[in-house]
Amino acid sequence: MKGDSHFDLITIGSGSTAFAAAISAAAQKKTVLITEERTLGGTCLNRGCVPSKNLIEAAHMWHNAAHCRFPGIHTRQEHLDFQELIDQKNEVIDFLSRKKYRSIIDQSKQIEIISGHAFFVDSHTIEIEGNRFTGDQILISTGSKPRIPAIAGLKETPYMTSDLLSMNEAQELKELPEKLIIIGGGYIALELGQMFQRLGSHVIILERSAHILPKYESEIGIELQNLLIKEGMDIRVNSQIKKVEKSFDGINVYTSSNKIEGTHLLISTGREPNTQYLGLDRIGVDIDEKGYILTNEYLRTSVPHIWAAGDVIKAPMATPVGGHDGTSVAENAFAKENRKINHNLIPRAIFTDPQVAVVGVTEAEANEKGLSCRSSSILFEHVPRSIAVRDTKGLIKMVIEMPKGKIIGVSILSSQASEIIHTATLAIKAKMTIDELIDTTFVYPTFTEALKIVALSFNTDISKLSCCAEGFK
Repeated sequence: MKGDSHFDLITIGSGSTAFAAAISAAAQKKTVLITEERTLGGTCLNRGCVPSKNLIEAAHMWHNAAHCRFPGIHTRQEHLDFQELIDQKNEVIDFLSRKKYRSIIDQSKQIEIISGHAFFVDSHTIEIEGNRFTGDQILISTGSKPRIPAIAGLKETPYMTSDLLSMNEAQELKELPEKLIIIGGGYIALELGQMFQRLGSHVIILERSAHILPKYESEIGIELQNLLIKEGMDIRVNSQIKKVEKSFDGINVYTSSNKIEGTHLLISTGREPNTQYLGLDRIGVDIDEKGYILTNEYLRTSVPHIWAAGDVIKAPMATPVGGHDGTSVAENAFAKENRKINHNLIPRAIFTDPQVAVVGVTEAEANEKGLSCRSSSILFEHVPRSIAVRDTKGLIKMVIEMPKGKIIGVSILSSQASEIIHTATLAIKAKMTIDELIDTTFVYPTFTEALKIVALSFNTDISKLSCCAEGFK
C-alpha cells in the first residue's frame, strides 16, 4: 500500500477525530491517508489539553507548597525554573506523540501520513504541495483555531493565543510573563490565567460580561470569580476593549474607562472552525455563516462521501467527542452501521482550581425550552468529605424537571468537579429523579455525595442531616 495515491479513506487533519476514524477503518482492512498541515496529533496533544493540564498541575503543586490547608504542616516554595518546566512539558508531548500517534502509523500497513496543506481539487481528490491523492471517502477533521476579534491596533501589536502552549513553534512561550493581560473570561482564559498567576505572573482578565463564564450558571461564574480574585487575580468585568497598542516596554490596552499596561497580551475570546482554504465551495460542501460544516445526523456533509467531525461542526469542542464521532464516521462509511450522533448529553470540565464541571442544561436553558423546572444549590461546606479534608470551596447546583423531579442539569464548582460530573451524567442519562438518587447508597465520605445532598436539599433542610445523610427524603 505504501506509495499509492488512492485510498479508501482520506482524513484532512490528524487529531483525535482523524485517528479514531483511521484506526477503525484500518481494522476493517481499509487503506487510510492522514494529512496534517501543522503537527501530528492536532490541537489537544500539541497545544491544548495535554500541555495545559501538565502546566496547570505544576502550578497547582507550586501554589500548594506555599498554601498548605492543614495546620501543623509547614511547607514553602523554594525555586521555580520556568524553562525547565517548559522542557518537561515538551517531553510529555513528545512521548505521547510517539506512543499514541506515530507508533500507530509506523506499525500499520493500512495507514499513511503526509504533511502539508490539503485542499480539494474535486470531491474525490485533494492536493498537497503539488501531489494529488484520491479517496473513496473523505473526512474533514481540521479542528479549530483561536478566534481573533476585531480590535483597533491589534494587527500592529504583539499578542499571544493558546498556541503559546505549542512545542518547537514560533508561538511557544518560553518566558514567564511579568504582567499578563488576558482579553476574555472563558475557560481557556481562566485556566491559563490562574496557571500564570500561580507561577508568579501578575494577571489581569478583561471580560465584557457582568461576570466570568457568562454562558454557565451565574452562581458558578460569580463564586469562581470571587475565589480567583481572593487568590490574587485582577478580574475586571463589563470591560469593553477600545484599542490596544505596543508600548516602549510592553502592551497597552484601552477600555472604555481605563488604560491598562502589561508586558504580554493574550487573546482568549473563543475558537472558530478551520474550514478556510480547503476549497469547500469548489465541491459543494455546505457551511453555515460562522464557517461550521453542516452535516446530517450521521455526520455526512452535503456531498454524500465526504464527512465532517470534531471542532469543524457545531458540536462540543472536546477530544472524546471528536474521537467518538471519528469512529462513527468510519463505521458509517464502511460498515454501513448508520450510527446516529447525539451530542445532547456531553459533560464538560474547566481545570481551574476549584474545577468547574457541567452536564445537561442550565436553569436558564431549561426555562428557554419552556420546561417546568426547579433548581437548588448547596455549598461544599455541607459535604462531610470536604470538611474532613479542609477543602470546602465551591458549590453544586442541580436542575430538575417537574412534576416528577427528573434530573436534567448539574453544575459543579469543586476541586473534584471533573470526577463527580461522571456520576451526574449517568444519572441524567438514566433519567433518574431526585428521589431515586436519594435512595442510592453512596460511599461515605466522598465528594460525590454532594449529588445526593443537593438532591435532598430540594425538600429537606440539609443543615439538620446527620453526616451520612441517609434515611431522609
